[in-house]
Amino acid sequence: MLASFGWSDFAYLALAVFLFAAGGALLYAAIRLGGTLGRASSLLQGAETELLPVISKLGGTVDRVNVQLDKVDVMTDSAVDAVTAADTAVRTVSGVVTKPIEKLAGLAAGLRHGVSTMRTRGSWDEAVRTGREEAARRERDLEEELTEE
Repeated sequence: MLASFGWSDFAYLALAVFLFAAGGALLYAAIRLGGTLGRASSLLQGAETELLPVISKLGGTVDRVNVQLDKVDVMTDSAVDAVTAADTAVRTVSGVVTKPIEKLAGLAAGLRHGVSTMRTRGSWDEAVRTGREEAARRERDLEEELTEE
């Protein structure tokens, strides 16, 4: 039997040893992988047990935050309405106050220039014309100054 043991038989023997070793290595790897998967499964179950209450509480917190944000939205809308009303009131009062001031400033400028023209030239008609022109010019200037700001 030993005499008939050739190179082909040696190759088959080496192949058998290699396959047993590879099978043993695969079996060891499969056992280790099974243990790792078991630990991963346990970790996921623990995380699920721990995280579900946290996620539930987080959902309740988000709901409460949304309710508060809705209240803030109403408050900001009210603030915008109040600012708009105040702006309208200020513009109205400003319009009521500025028109008479423009007229008074125009009247003062017209009187000043009219009297000055009357003194220098002695003509009533020219003094009235100069006074009206200066009054109109002063009113326009004051209106431009007020609208620029």
